[in-house]
Amino acid sequence: MLKKYYLLLVCFSFCISFSQNIIKGEVKDSNKQPIISASVILKNDTGKITTYVYTNELGNYILKTEKTGQFVLIASSMGFEQKSFDFLIENKNEIKTIDFILSPKITELKEIIITSKKPITIKKDTIIFNADSFKQGNEQVVEDLLKKIPGLNIDANGTIKVGNQEVEKVMIDGDDMFEKGYKILTKNMPVNPIDKVELYQNYSNNKHLKGIENSNKVALNLTLKEDAKRVWFGNISTAYGLISENRYEVRSNLMNFGKKNKYYFLTNLNNIGDDATGDINHLIRPYHFDEPASIGDDQTANSLLDLGFDTPNLKQKRTNLNNAEMLSLNSIFTLSDKVKLKTLGFLNTDENDFFRNSFQSFSVGNTTFTNTEDFIGRKTQITGFGKVDITYDISKTKTFEYTGKFNKTNEKNRSNLLFNNDLLTERLNANNQLFDQKLVYTNKFKDNKVFLLSSRYINEKTPQNYSVNQFILNNLFSENSNNTKQLSENKMQFAGIEAHLLDKKKSGDLLELKFGNQLRIDALNTRFELLENQNSIAFPYGYQNNLTYTTNDLYLSAKYRFKFNNVALLSQADAHQLFNQLENFDIKSNQNPFFVMPKIGLDWKINDNNKILTSYSYNTTNAGFLDVYSGFVQTSFRSFSKGLEEFNQLNSSSAILNYTYGSWGDKFFASTFILYSKNNDFFSTNSIIAQNYSQAEKIIIKDREFLSISSSIDRYFKPIKSNLKINLGATTTNFKNIVNNSNLREVKNFNAVYGFELRSGFRGFFNYHIGSKWNYNQVETTIKNNFTDNMSFIDLSFMFSDKFNIQAQSERYFFGNLDKNNNKYYFLDLEARYVVKENKLTFFLSGNNLFNTEKFRNYSISDINISQTEYRLMPRYVLLKMEYRF
Repeated sequence: MLKKYYLLLVCFSFCISFSQNIIKGEVKDSNKQPIISASVILKNDTGKITTYVYTNELGNYILKTEKTGQFVLIASSMGFEQKSFDFLIENKNEIKTIDFILSPKITELKEIIITSKKPITIKKDTIIFNADSFKQGNEQVVEDLLKKIPGLNIDANGTIKVGNQEVEKVMIDGDDMFEKGYKILTKNMPVNPIDKVELYQNYSNNKHLKGIENSNKVALNLTLKEDAKRVWFGNISTAYGLISENRYEVRSNLMNFGKKNKYYFLTNLNNIGDDATGDINHLIRPYHFDEPASIGDDQTANSLLDLGFDTPNLKQKRTNLNNAEMLSLNSIFTLSDKVKLKTLGFLNTDENDFFRNSFQSFSVGNTTFTNTEDFIGRKTQITGFGKVDITYDISKTKTFEYTGKFNKTNEKNRSNLLFNNDLLTERLNANNQLFDQKLVYTNKFKDNKVFLLSSRYINEKTPQNYSVNQFILNNLFSENSNNTKQLSENKMQFAGIEAHLLDKKKSGDLLELKFGNQLRIDALNTRFELLENQNSIAFPYGYQNNLTYTTNDLYLSAKYRFKFNNVALLSQADAHQLFNQLENFDIKSNQNPFFVMPKIGLDWKINDNNKILTSYSYNTTNAGFLDVYSGFVQTSFRSFSKGLEEFNQLNSSSAILNYTYGSWGDKFFASTFILYSKNNDFFSTNSIIAQNYSQAEKIIIKDREFLSISSSIDRYFKPIKSNLKINLGATTTNFKNIVNNSNLREVKNFNAVYGFELRSGFRGFFNYHIGSKWNYNQVETTIKNNFTDNMSFIDLSFMFSDKFNIQAQSERYFFGNLDKNNNKYYFLDLEARYVVKENKLTFFLSGNNLFNTEKFRNYSISDINISQTEYRLMPRYVLLKMEYRF
């Protein structure tokens, strides 16, 4: 398969040896003294700037260009007359020496002033990246640009992180439309209007808390070029398959970002595996951890089962066999100096196909068997989501905010599954209906004191209807059935109110007091039914649920942060009085536990380059409704699970250490994050595993430990204009469970991930992005199993001119525990881009999966089985694409 890389390696070698023309010389004044920081600009025959440089302390300069033709070289400096020199470059590898003597300028300069824009500017908590300094000419959407900014990490799903911290939002000229659902923006908005990318450190979602709350949050703000403000502009692109079956893509963006009102409308239709939204749950249910006025963010109704539409860990466009249609209408209206209205409308339909074959080998004690599955599934989903935000500034120090959300999702899932020798047909209809209302009042009654009062009401329903047309549970039920059905209704209501006071002392100390009450009511009703044809013959005892679980939490939190020069000490205590009620088939029980959760922390800024953050906390977690239901619930065609049918509070402790070295703009930046947690008691399972069924009951076990260590290193090498990233990580955990009436057994897991990336930042003809990542997994019970996987990639960019470029992306996957004939997989994508008219019309020719790797097999291990699974992938296709900007 190495031959498949031959063409790419030849291109790579060509680029390494590529030669450039050199223009050099010196700039002096009439007294033959060097002029420092004089600008020397090279323009082509059309007057367009090709490159530029500033003279050093000796007045010398060096320019490089790979282009040939007629040029003009211009030297200028403040207080001197500008001079120019016309010349011709006919061949490659030419060296031109051009010296300038500049005369003093007596008249006042009223013409062009040449200023330089620094790639990175730091202003207190804001780091400003000049977008043009990081563009290489092949970017299409905002996400493409962000990937090239040092310090920003964008994963395969589009999640943006700074170190280990995910950004809160991505704004446009200071206004936020999508909160945690920012991927809709970054994956769709064209990059050409972006002037700067601003990174806000110590960010506060509430403007009145800036400089008061102790925040380590980060956010991004995209500032627009002047010609993109207060005007309607956008783009539309269409693509269709040339030699592939019915492949298409249609994208469109329409925008107007004025001072008072902002509009962003977008649509995306495709069946090429493109994910235009990311995880839409981040849009519907943004989660802000331990933040003022974040009451209810962690409340959601859970679904009981799905059809197992899992995919391998590849780029989503390789596994996402989709037919998606998305429309999003977003607006911000400044109704007055005090009132701002935001509206968001979102409609998404998708039809996903899944194909997989698996071979699973189970071995538990004396029980051994194998299962084979040939799965063909389809998931059809339609989601409609609406959101309204109203912000009313009562005064400069008082603000009232209202947020209302409504979501409706309908799913129709079906599968044809050949399980061993039985052909099963599964049907799952699932719905989600969410009604969410939130009010927040903020009063900054003194310069360093803020009071917040927030309330929230959530009503969410997740009914499911699941059926299987064959009966393979003969060893579990004695009835003469030939199909099964399960109906489930899960309703969740949440209501809460919270008062929060923040008091920043003159010494820098911060006092926080929080008092609130949260009520959650879950109603779970499941009905599992055995049928003969369409006739019901039994509702098996122990497989039904009629449960109402109520938790009323009255809490008080006190937090004080002591500030001693470069050291901050945090102390916190949270007191909770719970009123739990469980009604199970009309039998009620109550519990009223009280507990306190302490936490201490230390932040130490040793100097500008060295920072340490550490904390320790003791936690108590109240059991949720999925932990307490008494009857078995069907979770797949052969699996059932059951809760404890009683109240529980689980105790744990955790410690965190985070060390960072360096700061923005430095050539070297590194961070290490260590997390250790110990569960004094935790939920585990007592399982019965058989060939045709499995049943798992929750049990409580003592002592579980978890340790995670991760490090990242960023190093910029100026001589090769490339940035190196090294990532190292290891996780170890142990837990205990019972399988097939065995004694309590210990399971140990160890995982290690390590890899690197090297990305160039050349301004010329060629750029590269290469990397490799290894993943080692080990599971140990009475026996030990382990494997090592590897993924490597080479991405190459060729900018032949301002009008024509080619991008090549290649990947190689290796699986250590598969046989040699099936343990390596190769992928190659190519895209050629030709600009007919700059900022108007562009044509693309793109090819995906050109090696036509149609199937992908991976290997996994757990404490009870070893499995090999083969997935069908998106086949090779070639698209002709046209983009028009207006």
